[in-house]
Amino acid sequence: MSKDIKNYARTKRACYFTNIANASAFSLPPLLFVTFREMYGISYTLLGTLVLINFCTQLTIDLIFSFFTKYFNIRLSVKAMPLLTSAGLLTYALVPTFFPQYAYVGLVLGTVLFSVAAGLCEVLVSPIVAALPSENPERDMSKLHSLYAYGVVTVVCVSTAFLKLFGNHNWMYLTLFWAALPIVAFILFSISPLPELNLSSSSAKEKGKKHTGILILCVLCIFFGSAAENTMTNWISSYMENALQIPKIWGDILGMAVFGILLGLTRTAYAKYGKNISLVLTVSMIGAFICYICAGLVPNAVVAMLACILTGIFTSMLWPGTLILMEEKIMNPGVAAYALMAAGGDFGASVAPQLVGVVVDTVSVSKWAPDLAAEFAISPEQLGMKIAMLVASIFPFIGIFILVYIRKNFRKAKS
Repeated sequence: MSKDIKNYARTKRACYFTNIANASAFSLPPLLFVTFREMYGISYTLLGTLVLINFCTQLTIDLIFSFFTKYFNIRLSVKAMPLLTSAGLLTYALVPTFFPQYAYVGLVLGTVLFSVAAGLCEVLVSPIVAALPSENPERDMSKLHSLYAYGVVTVVCVSTAFLKLFGNHNWMYLTLFWAALPIVAFILFSISPLPELNLSSSSAKEKGKKHTGILILCVLCIFFGSAAENTMTNWISSYMENALQIPKIWGDILGMAVFGILLGLTRTAYAKYGKNISLVLTVSMIGAFICYICAGLVPNAVVAMLACILTGIFTSMLWPGTLILMEEKIMNPGVAAYALMAAGGDFGASVAPQLVGVVVDTVSVSKWAPDLAAEFAISPEQLGMKIAMLVASIFPFIGIFILVYIRKNFRKAKS
């Protein structure tokens, strides 16, 4: 191991731990939505708005960094990032507890704070890991994102066990526990050196139409990849329970938990053995497209369930892999480029699940749905979900052609 790699080992661990801790901000709120409705009378519409606030806040941070990177103190932003996560979770827990009449206000404020931190994490952590001296940069990037997937699974399992043992009314103590973890990341960043980051989209000599074109294609690629991943992430449990008539407990265990585990294991496998990322991404898009088609068309519930679960394998590399692809095709991408990539990913994660919900609602209340559903011996709602899965397949389908075009027209940049 070289001296430079050894000097930055703690910095790399800080980035890894930040991504694990950041998983709580994504995974914990949905687990508490039913509790919030029962304890504070918050409607499902308002709870759903919290999700929208989360992604819109992240998207705003992504766009701000994309265009105004040079005005930010990167080192200060990195250190503030985990503190904002803790502050958001603390607000999330304490305002509803001590001021229940303002419970929703506290949830909104907390969501904004930890969403700002999540946006900073997406914009800053990946370029830091990419800038660290390493014997295998692709492995480090894949490992970074695999740890996030494992963090999600951990948060879901630990939180579910806590609420089962101690009751939903003690949810605030669980939130305080998760709020403490980012403090460790803050300490690690405070005592670790940070590499110099390029704050432009690319070096002055490399800027031009070619690099702008590949960056746009990579942003489109991460948009469609994120859409494919997050559509199934958000809908797999409901789809198994309602469309496939699988009991909820199995839908949750075989849905979210196994999906997250496969997501992490595949990223870990690529970190250890992976190469030729453009081919991996192309195969992943094709596999995700096939899984969505099978989930929507196959009448056998077991086969459709397996298609949903296997989507976790095929979508696992679509976000981190596109970052690796950008680094391969563009020499020395800057923070602004990573910010644009994060914006594309967050936009896909916002638009695609919402589109599926609109399709389900629209089909379910349409005049033609009852007759068509009767032909397949299912309900209009089940029909709506199956059609929504077919509509969602358009995201990986378009992604296939973008990747084929990239593979054909852009060679690997010389380092």
